[in-house]
Amino acid sequence: MQYFEQTIAGIDGTAASFRGYIIDNSEEVLPDRKRPAVLVIPGGGYEMTSDREAEPIALKMLAFGFHAFILRYSVAPSRYPVALLEAAEAMRLIREHADEWHVDPQAVVVAGFSAGGHLAASLGTVGGDDVLAEHGYDPAAIRPNGMLLSYPVISSGEFAHRGSFNALLGDDRDDPTMLERLSLEKQVADVTPPTFIWHTVPDDCVPVRNTLLFIDALMAHGVPVEAHLFPSGGHGLSLGTAETAWQGVNGIEECVQVWPELFRRWMLRTFDSCVR
Repeated sequence: MQYFEQTIAGIDGTAASFRGYIIDNSEEVLPDRKRPAVLVIPGGGYEMTSDREAEPIALKMLAFGFHAFILRYSVAPSRYPVALLEAAEAMRLIREHADEWHVDPQAVVVAGFSAGGHLAASLGTVGGDDVLAEHGYDPAAIRPNGMLLSYPVISSGEFAHRGSFNALLGDDRDDPTMLERLSLEKQVADVTPPTFIWHTVPDDCVPVRNTLLFIDALMAHGVPVEAHLFPSGGHGLSLGTAETAWQGVNGIEECVQVWPELFRRWMLRTFDSCVR
């Protein structure tokens, strides 16, 4: 396996960390194999990026036979659209190096958790397309082929996780135009990619209504969606195991531990280049 870490420059002088975990091909198997890739975007309310939603997720994706990348993006005091442009650059790099990294460029999935789910879904929806174009990106060229959204921040309206939007927007936190742009259930379009999404119903941090609103929007546009709502557990569960529990204790939730396998099966149905 190849491992690398490099930086992506933010437009405000900050820098994001971009890590790659690339599975080597073997002459004994298929030397020209192309695999799906998963870009992991951890959460943290746009104030930090969680370790629990970074490398443990990447390692799980590797175990499934997917290349994995992690983006530790710029957070507050960085403001919109710094993180969005860093995510766009990460997508550009993955597709630009697809041959070198043995990536199927038509099977690049963004996997976002909590506020990282908002950032991931910002790439898959169209609200930021004009900003991306202004900074030299073709929105279609950096749009993911699929999305994995785990208890995502979606809406800036009644069910908003207000802290995420305050951190993302700073002094513009009450700007109605910006809030409309960043309320992603309103930015779904026909080009939004197939989505796997899950949430716990009792989540008392990011209300499950965020996911329900996004599901409704996907369905309205005919975008394929697989959704799972779990009956117990709070926010930020990651894998729901002791491996990712806060201090090794808080966040062990048996009912959600099935989601990675459900996601793997969704990948198998969605992308032909998955290893079966």
